[in-house]
Amino acid sequence: MIISKKISLRLVFLGSMLIFIISTVSADNSLKVMLYGDSLMAGYGLPQNENLTSELTRNFKENNPSLTFINASISGNTSKNGLSRVDWSLGDKPNIVILCLGANDMLRGLDPALTANHLDTIITKFKKNNAIVILAGMLSPESMGPDYQSEFDSIYPELSKKHSLIFMPFLLDGVALEKDLLLADYKHPNAQGIKVMATNLSPYIAEAVSKLK
Repeated sequence: MIISKKISLRLVFLGSMLIFIISTVSADNSLKVMLYGDSLMAGYGLPQNENLTSELTRNFKENNPSLTFINASISGNTSKNGLSRVDWSLGDKPNIVILCLGANDMLRGLDPALTANHLDTIITKFKKNNAIVILAGMLSPESMGPDYQSEFDSIYPELSKKHSLIFMPFLLDGVALEKDLLLADYKHPNAQGIKVMATNLSPYIAEAVSKLK
């Protein structure tokens, strides 16, 4: 069968359009999950394929609807830093946000009331953008003193209750103080620690997805 050059070009064009339409539909069916935090979620000291975003992507690769994980975490960020960039991050239009900021505030001994106010505003902005927020908490060590520890640790459950959020009490549950799961600095998770974090986060992400169906 002989196909004219004009018809051949038309078929190529129609084929390209079909691929574009299929890709668009697939993208529309994908939910965006944004990791919004500091070095603990950014993947400090690890190659790209071993950070939390990559591990969660592998864990949820068979998920329906499909999930696209966005690494919007920056090492060294305080809650104030997170607040300063939240409007820009809203441009990605995340459906789900995993928020964990405050560890660097605590390490610097910043006033927990300020941390709470910053996180409160960040949560409000994401919720106004119709995102489901998963709030992952942090805990202060005893070395910060009982008063500071009590005030800091209460930030996360109180904000979770105020905003009716999905709440993960401690991002580093089962990882903190476990030398085999930490880098040489004994603060940041290694690749195995990341696997534990991803496993711990999975049910909270599943709960968030169920709220969007």
